[in-house]
Amino acid sequence: MSQNDLSRRRALGLGLGALVIGAAGCGGGGGPKQAQAPATAPATTAAPTEYTGPSVSLKFWNGFTGGDGPFMKKLVDQFNAEHQNIKVSMNVYQWADYYAKVPAAVSAGQGPDLGIMHVDSVATNAARQVVLPLDDVANALSLTEADFSPPVWKAGVYKGARYAIPLDVHPLGMFYNKTVMKKAGLDPEQPPKTGEEYMAALEALKKAGIQGHWATPFPFTGSMQFGTLLYQNGGQLFADDASASRFAEDPGVQALTWLVDLINKGYSPKNVGQDADFIALQNGKAAFNWNGIWSINTLKEIKDLEWGVAPLPQIGSKPAAWAGSHQFVVFKQRTPDQNKLTAAKVFINWISGHSLEWAKGGQVPARKSIRDGAEFAALKEQATIGTQIDYLYFLPSVAGIGDASAVVDQAINAAILLKKSPKDALTEAAAKADKILEANRKKYGA
Repeated sequence: MSQNDLSRRRALGLGLGALVIGAAGCGGGGGPKQAQAPATAPATTAAPTEYTGPSVSLKFWNGFTGGDGPFMKKLVDQFNAEHQNIKVSMNVYQWADYYAKVPAAVSAGQGPDLGIMHVDSVATNAARQVVLPLDDVANALSLTEADFSPPVWKAGVYKGARYAIPLDVHPLGMFYNKTVMKKAGLDPEQPPKTGEEYMAALEALKKAGIQGHWATPFPFTGSMQFGTLLYQNGGQLFADDASASRFAEDPGVQALTWLVDLINKGYSPKNVGQDADFIALQNGKAAFNWNGIWSINTLKEIKDLEWGVAPLPQIGSKPAAWAGSHQFVVFKQRTPDQNKLTAAKVFINWISGHSLEWAKGGQVPARKSIRDGAEFAALKEQATIGTQIDYLYFLPSVAGIGDASAVVDQAINAAILLKKSPKDALTEAAAKADKILEANRKKYGA
């Protein structure tokens, strides 16, 4: 695994995901603490796919510092070449720095024109009036839920208004080492799909002296695995309106117990280090690793590694998978510029329509027309993970939700390190999370 990939994944932990959101990543100042009436972008009448006004320059900020960065730069360069009257300049920061810089820059009247946010950071920045509502953009571009998928489309809505346009989703998938599977007499072309098949495979691996699934106590990807199992068991992390935590209920206890049992039953070693589970897959010490789609290009770089990827096995009663999502946002300006707002629409629509190139960086395009095309199907690994698109889950679109979800990471860590029972760890975390949720209701407005 390259150092860039390692740093990218750790940086992502500050901005994306069901459980793995660093509060500091969204903690930059610059916005009011009490919710106010949302700022609105002026209505536009220009054609959304063409800009015919005077030349404008757009500042586009994001955190694509890893292997995906060159793919976005290539797209921006191509857009600039095709649109002589729009010049997009892209500034790239580490995600933690990005989430700190943006609110302060917007407050100072020096913010970018548009950018990318992880979907679970959108509500917080909407409440702080850092980003503008984009219902106008969606309507002008004739974008609807049918153009994407229900989970990812709904995730960008805060208090009844849309604040983000989806670019991609990046789900977990099940990566498997074919050589290791062969050693245990398993068919490397038929990875397990159900809970029964998965446990049978782990048992066969154990008999062959192989610990097949290393249980990691870290957010990448232990917390993601917990969330997946929680939703597969019919549970959820929080109530839909985030009025209370739900992760300590029976489905959550079952999910965390399943992960801890990997250790207790000898399918996983104890005290797995950060990223050691992914490295074990590469080194032939583990057969399976539930990891993000961003792992595809890392594995492709490893010579002579025989590997595959499949949708996550259905351990519980229904399919579910953790995912993050990069989404376009438009930032509030002290003096709205109608021409820039129109040009921003053209840019968002163009990048979305050309997101096949973005998929090559290790993403699933959010745009259904791209996912359904033959060219995306030819990206075998991405397309395989993309089959989970309709049963991905995201955090509730509630301001400050990352503060509450951070305590879940602590509970998972304590349980998988065998310091606390799953039930005790989750119950204690739920009490802390509920206090945070209550504080956030006062901070951001109920």
